[in-house]
Amino acid sequence: MTDDAGELVRYELDGHVATITYNRPQRLNAIDGAMRTEINAAFARFRDDEAAWVGIVTGAGRAFCAGADLRSETGSPVGEFAGTFWEKPTVNSFESGWEIYKPVIAAVNGHCIGYGLTLVTWCDFVLASDQATFAFPEVTVGIPTIVGALRLPQRIGWHHAMELLLTGERIDAARAQEIGLAGKIVPHEDLMAEARSLADRLCKAAPLAARATKEMAIRGADLSMAEAIRFGETMRKVVQATDDAAEGMAAAAERREPRWQGR
Repeated sequence: MTDDAGELVRYELDGHVATITYNRPQRLNAIDGAMRTEINAAFARFRDDEAAWVGIVTGAGRAFCAGADLRSETGSPVGEFAGTFWEKPTVNSFESGWEIYKPVIAAVNGHCIGYGLTLVTWCDFVLASDQATFAFPEVTVGIPTIVGALRLPQRIGWHHAMELLLTGERIDAARAQEIGLAGKIVPHEDLMAEARSLADRLCKAAPLAARATKEMAIRGADLSMAEAIRFGETMRKVVQATDDAAEGMAAAAERREPRWQGR
């Protein structure tokens, strides 16, 4: 196990599971400029570390993430990526669409607001504590929601998405599960154990095959059927040429558990 404890974000690698913890509990893990830098560094490390096959993201204290910290002395969470008055299109974080095709689990331990909820819409699995709440409150303070507005309707359907986006109202974990935003509600004290159990199940899959499958699911949505199949079959040939593919076939023939190497 390796554990690097940054001031604002913790990154822990245990086996093949990386846990990223937003660690600003006194501000309900609200994101400012300094924290944005550490969050990006943590997700970049997860993306690039071949030993990390599955990610869990959660928050310290009683919040997952309370959104942007508008009162911080270190500035906006947009930080160095801000444009002029007319914002320039940017893909500057995992929430905004960094290409990370490793499976990511959101373990939502409390309030999940604004930026926090945008992150959740980019995760593959959402486990919600029974104390979790969810909201996009931006419109109630005169600010539009952008990335969340692009992604949420695809995730939960138009009606439910517009209700969240255009009222700014907060919903509890039961409602989040009802509309498909949360996949499972877990007793608060069991949340991280449940997330780790799911991560361990995901680690039983060949990591490169899992990443190719996730990439196919994401990219394929923007392609015609013919283009998607063409792309997918190319991906299949690439993955079939890996050591893990050979190991998977050998393990099946020998009726044993495969020993994945991630190569």
